[in-house]
Amino acid sequence: MQVSIACTEHNLKSRNGDDRHSKQNSSGPNVVNSARARFRTVAIIARSLGTFTPQHHISLKESTAKQTGMKYRNLGKSGLRVSCLGLGTWVTFGGQISDEVAEQLMTIAYENGVNLFDTAEVYAAGKAEIILGNIIRKKNWRRSSLVITTKLYWGGKAETERGLSRKHIIEGLKASLQRMQLEYVDVVFANRPDNNTPMEEIVRAMSYVINQGMAMYWGTSRWSAMEIMEAYSVARQFNMIPPVCEQAEYHLFQREKVEVQLPELYHKIGVGAMTWSPLACGIISGKYENGVPESTRASLKCYQWLKDKILSEEGRKQRTKLRDLMPIAERLGCTLPQLAVAWCLRNEGVSSVLLGSSNPEQLIENLGAIQVLPKMTSHIVNEVDNILGNKPYSKKDYRS
Repeated sequence: MQVSIACTEHNLKSRNGDDRHSKQNSSGPNVVNSARARFRTVAIIARSLGTFTPQHHISLKESTAKQTGMKYRNLGKSGLRVSCLGLGTWVTFGGQISDEVAEQLMTIAYENGVNLFDTAEVYAAGKAEIILGNIIRKKNWRRSSLVITTKLYWGGKAETERGLSRKHIIEGLKASLQRMQLEYVDVVFANRPDNNTPMEEIVRAMSYVINQGMAMYWGTSRWSAMEIMEAYSVARQFNMIPPVCEQAEYHLFQREKVEVQLPELYHKIGVGAMTWSPLACGIISGKYENGVPESTRASLKCYQWLKDKILSEEGRKQRTKLRDLMPIAERLGCTLPQLAVAWCLRNEGVSSVLLGSSNPEQLIENLGAIQVLPKMTSHIVNEVDNILGNKPYSKKDYRS
């Protein structure tokens, strides 16, 4: 509407100019008056639509942000805009929660401006992808309004159903798309490095699935900075498509990679960070303050490692630090989980933080971290750092 009004205004002004020229060669001002009348009519209509006043074009993402408070960032240095908070499906979809709760979570997220939904072929042995796809189909959300990401590595028990061979990348992604009932994903991630597959083969296969329209971008997960750099170099050498993002664990107690290694990669080759586990698998939520309750993630058989970590001396020290952080959260008028998520978001190198929620209340609470983000001043961040005592130092820090 803005463009058409501007064009109409331009055309009328041009026509006025022509009419004034004609006036000099004609006997009356009727043509000029008629043009001016038409222009006034257009102006009145435009004002009634609220678009006549010169202003910047308001995009859909900006209008969504105004309604929900959600912020949007570029995924690395790509042009893909993702909500700074995304919804992950690890452990929850097809595992901890029912399909009905999964639908509630996705609906709450989507209605609050979340456009990023992350899953993987290995989550609940493919069931998480099926549930995600069923919900998208049922809700009839525009596919273009969603950013769907999945990860490949563990696709099955057969030798050829795992890893990052060209065979598994292509077959694995086709199987994921079939489970999700989608024509493409926005980002396909290599879910860990594969030392059995040459890097050139991985990059060629990722470039192939993108060129075939099965994915828009590709990224890495749990890769080292050196491995990501190698993939980028191979892509540039053979004129193929480099990765745009690394998925990495990031929370109050896990900082080195996201704060030291990835910023350097971002500035050098444009690889961004999509982070997961902002509440350290629930440790920061406070649910494990008095042990490991039933129905929590740490109580599951396959998460014995998490239970051991919680009950260890390191876990006890972490809980002490969390209690010390509580007064800061109270001053900011938020909960400790909200402070922890906002702390992750305050890192400008982080494109999006993936939330993992097992119930609507928890998701709504975590989404509230958006409101805490403006309160994360340098003074507050320094207070948090002093309590944690684990701030990593980059080369830049040493030089300064």
